[in-house]
Amino acid sequence: QVQLEESGGGLAQAGGSLRLSCAASGSIISINRMGWYRQAPGKQRELVATIISGRSPNYADSVKVRFTISRDNAKNTVYLQMNSLKPEDTAVYFCNALMSTPWDTFRNYWGQGTQVTVSS
Repeated sequence: QVQLEESGGGLAQAGGSLRLSCAASGSIISINRMGWYRQAPGKQRELVATIISGRSPNYADSVKVRFTISRDNAKNTVYLQMNSLKPEDTAVYFCNALMSTPWDTFRNYWGQGTQVTVSS
């Protein structure tokens, strides 16, 4: 069994910062891509940032420069440093990982989501 556990969400003021973490645990053979997506009320889930080891991270245009994704392979953990937060960043943020386990090859896994609320 595999799970993704997110932490670090909460309330921030516009212009402030938050840092999200997501740790993968369980019977993991390898992790290819890790990333963050978000879903605001009434909107579709959208990509925020993804990272593959050895490659440049990929960011949504709306968060470029303000957000930084990083990864600690030894801890199977991905981070999202969010700076200069805006009210429009308010959403539930979901961790995502493309992982291989003893039962699946490169299956997409999702965390339960963590709420980020930015007040103006």
